Amino acid sequence: MANILVTGVAGFIGYHLTQRLLAADHAVVGVDNLNDYYDVRLKESRLARLLGRPGFDFVKLDLANRAGMEALFQTNKFDRVVNLAAQAGVRYSLTNPHAYINSNVVGFLNVLEGCRHGGVGHLLFASSSSVYGANTRLPFSEQDNVDHPVSLYAATKKSGELMAHTYAHLYRVPCTGLRLFTVYGPWGRPDMALFKFTQAIMEERPLDVYHYGYHKRDFTYIDDIVEGIVRLIDYIPEPDLQWSGHAPNPATSNAPYRLYNIGNNQPVQLLYLIHLLEGVIGRKAKMNLLPIQPGDVPDTYANVDDLEQAVGFKPNTPIEEGVRKFVGWFLEYHGI
Repeated sequence: MANILVTGVAGFIGYHLTQRLLAADHAVVGVDNLNDYYDVRLKESRLARLLGRPGFDFVKLDLANRAGMEALFQTNKFDRVVNLAAQAGVRYSLTNPHAYINSNVVGFLNVLEGCRHGGVGHLLFASSSSVYGANTRLPFSEQDNVDHPVSLYAATKKSGELMAHTYAHLYRVPCTGLRLFTVYGPWGRPDMALFKFTQAIMEERPLDVYHYGYHKRDFTYIDDIVEGIVRLIDYIPEPDLQWSGHAPNPATSNAPYRLYNIGNNQPVQLLYLIHLLEGVIGRKAKMNLLPIQPGDVPDTYANVDDLEQAVGFKPNTPIEEGVRKFVGWFLEYHGI
């Protein structure tokens, strides 16, 4: 049994991870600022299913609140920290850039400082497939250089990786970065394609489909994401004795630091996703086919060899199964 801090606990991934950790009899302190980036009622509904469960405590707090974060780490002794709180979304970063710096850079610095001074045994943090940016060689590998982000969101996630490495190097805080690929499933985010498309089809409204539907995404079911995180929580990185500054491997380090892709390893075209939804819902979609948006990448595709080698697991939920489960939850949640 460990005492684990989960930031972004009322978020999509944070909620599911906390359910899993509590079921394994861990104690979880959950932190969230419950901001209104998307419908707060969904966050409150997730949180309501956690409150009152044995071993769970909730603290409403913004990661950018330095004094509040210092007090949190002074009050609690955390064995593990899983940082999932972030300002998400590529397109939102085009119009609200300061939100990304406050949460993903300033807020993450406060998490790192808390881990440093609190003697945390392992920090896991959510990065993103967005860091691959302008890269076109597929599948994306952790060994690839990722110095060409195409959105501020991606740049802040890359910044987080660099900041974590610095703390691993200077203060020997073990850090594991999780490059997550297009997560979907029950209790998912309303700003994500699957949620928006399902809602639009149900309401018989046209769908805005960017890149004319030719986008390919490595849609990864939430249970697979959580399984990957849970397996990595106690897989504490150690310095890579083979690492060389002469030919540096971006995925490892001579510090206790690692990066892992967590993706389904089976990219799905957006048009196929829409046709799946049509079949499950039983209605045809009306589509506005539009050009690619600034900041978007055409395709994502995860190489998960490192994850499988490390913990013996790779995501494997078929998109057909995951979409059925999501639609079932969507209908139940909305009382349809």
